[in-house]
Amino acid sequence: QTCALPISAMADEGGRQYSEKKLKYAERLENLIKTLPKVLLICADNVGSQQMHVVRAELRKDGQKAEILMGKNTMIKFIIRRAAAENPALNKLVDAIKLNVGLVFTDCEPKKIREILEKNKVVAGAKAGAIAPSDVFLEAGPTGMEPAQTNFFQALGIATKITKGTIEVIKQVALARAGERVGPSEAALMTKMGMKPFLYGIKTTHFFDGEEMVNPAVLDIEDSDIIECFKQAMTRVAAVGLKIGYPVAPAVPHMMVNAFRNLVALTLDTDIDFKEAAEIKDRIEIGRAHV
Repeated sequence: QTCALPISAMADEGGRQYSEKKLKYAERLENLIKTLPKVLLICADNVGSQQMHVVRAELRKDGQKAEILMGKNTMIKFIIRRAAAENPALNKLVDAIKLNVGLVFTDCEPKKIREILEKNKVVAGAKAGAIAPSDVFLEAGPTGMEPAQTNFFQALGIATKITKGTIEVIKQVALARAGERVGPSEAALMTKMGMKPFLYGIKTTHFFDGEEMVNPAVLDIEDSDIIECFKQAMTRVAAVGLKIGYPVAPAVPHMMVNAFRNLVALTLDTDIDFKEAAEIKDRIEIGRAHV
């Protein structure tokens, strides 16, 4: 099937007509692809519906145009491939759609949209089998738990002692590591102690600028960063030019100044003179007179 085929005529691989709901979804996605060329790919793991509602409300403020679209990857890929018949660059977007991913279509400044997406986070407890977004440590000291509950700590090999009728951890212990799955015993202990160590929110994983897939870290680059890099590059080019005596553009002003200094130095030790050096020679003579 090509993009020329109308949405209403869409059918699956078995030739079955799609439901009205799926056809409306496909029509919406196709319209977003045509009207909002920039796409942020987001991971929404452990993000609740209320949290997503808050983010959508934030995106609608100040006349911003940005829409979040979630759905089945197979359906999303199918529609984007249809559009790729006219714009082959969209195939790069298709290749990045994997696992639990969502799409945020916009024509606004992507950095601002990403800030709105990622600033809304909620505190949550640890669940067994979930990937820990950050390290979690159980600090040394009293836990407030009764001695009868030492089995939680023993199961994890955590050294404890009984102090004033409560369990006390002797030294700091890691209960979870970022990027690793939380164990069932560790999750049970954190729940028992009322620990809610994780912040969950939307995370931007990729950015499609309409032509290429871009690492979202690029959105952190400011104009001042680019200017500073350019200045450093010009400084290095000028240094090389001065060292080898080659008149590259950044080195030419320095070469002219150095040449002028040499000429002035020549007038001080010889009878040669020229108008531009007169003022400098006068200052030198005044300085010598004071000495």
